[in-house]
Amino acid sequence: MVNFRRCLTHHPLIIVATADEESTMDGARLLARLKRPKAKYCVIGEPTDLTPVHMHKGVMMESLTVTGRSGHSSDPQMGRNAIDGMMRVLTDLSAWRESLKQQSNPAFLVPYTTLNFGHICGGDNPNRICPQCVLNFDLRPLPGMSGAQLRQELRERIARVLDDTDLDFEMTSLMSGIEPFSSGDDSVLARELSGISGKAPITVAFGTEAPFFKELGCDTVVFGPGRIDQANQPDEYIELSALDETVRMLRRLIHRCCMTG
Repeated sequence: MVNFRRCLTHHPLIIVATADEESTMDGARLLARLKRPKAKYCVIGEPTDLTPVHMHKGVMMESLTVTGRSGHSSDPQMGRNAIDGMMRVLTDLSAWRESLKQQSNPAFLVPYTTLNFGHICGGDNPNRICPQCVLNFDLRPLPGMSGAQLRQELRERIARVLDDTDLDFEMTSLMSGIEPFSSGDDSVLARELSGISGKAPITVAFGTEAPFFKELGCDTVVFGPGRIDQANQPDEYIELSALDETVRMLRRLIHRCCMTG
């Protein structure tokens, strides 16, 4: 049995609850800006089937608007067709998507950065030159890549493609984005949880708050009961036996990290 009084006075145990984890992750973002709490280790409780997760991809959702000028389709020179410009952009981004595959990480099921064209909308009538076209897309970058740098490269590519046209464009982020995460090869916590669970660390495709706590300087790992294929759907559940196992494993982890770590 863990002596929690001794545990809390030797190496403090901090339980953190955050807001908006399923949407904006504003709670974790605020903690990162405030630079607290200070801790040596951090376990992010997500449904990993009690398997330590040491890496996940980032999540970016972006919107591009190409703007031209409307006019009657009988004379193309009377307008600037935004769909024509978006076709150029899509061709260029499709080639970029292929080049992103050159940087890969075999630890992931899909080992490269993905780029998905998820929604496109433009024009309102066959005989009217389209004045505006909007594309929403999703990027899932690998650990080691920067969301800010990817956005900058996107802007530069689009500007170059549309440079010789009379079209304007605007790029906006549909969400603040989640950076890719890696515990690092020297993660003590990943090694401890692997020994306690008997399972080697894995990667996952979904994003978590882990990057924000790693930003605070914590050795961070994602670990918890339940499976992701049971989450975020009707009748979501965690088996009681998994909760019992979680308590047992966390007791051992707390003993190692708070009382002897």
